[in-house]
Amino acid sequence: MNFKNPDGDTLRALLKTVRTIAVVGLSPQPARPSYRVAQAMQRYGYRIVPVRPLVDAVLGEKAYASLTDIPFAVDLVDVFRAPEHVPAIVEQCLTLHLPAIWIQEGIVHEAAAQRAQAGGMTVVMDRCILKDYVRLMTA
Repeated sequence: MNFKNPDGDTLRALLKTVRTIAVVGLSPQPARPSYRVAQAMQRYGYRIVPVRPLVDAVLGEKAYASLTDIPFAVDLVDVFRAPEHVPAIVEQCLTLHLPAIWIQEGIVHEAAAQRAQAGGMTVVMDRCILKDYVRLMTA
């Protein structure tokens, strides 16, 4: 694998500047990892924007069917989808000129991550945003 995640200082800087996180694949079910991670990040002060078709709202926030439907700026896209969906999500991010994408722990798509980096995005892959937040921001 040629992809390399940003170092701790870069991740800390990213987490300090991000305010609005679009969570692609955010489940409305409290037992699901996407819900638990997004809920915790919301409690840490981030605005969570659910991106999930056929759902009206999650965690008290209006849900959108796709990234292109969100009518305001997003600082980071957090991905909770299977690897085969990542290239299409990256293409949406690049089209929308979004600055950063965080592909959650256990999800790896090397080509899509490199495409996002080549397009100027900050890319984190195969890492949990909540675990990194706790490790870097609450110590």
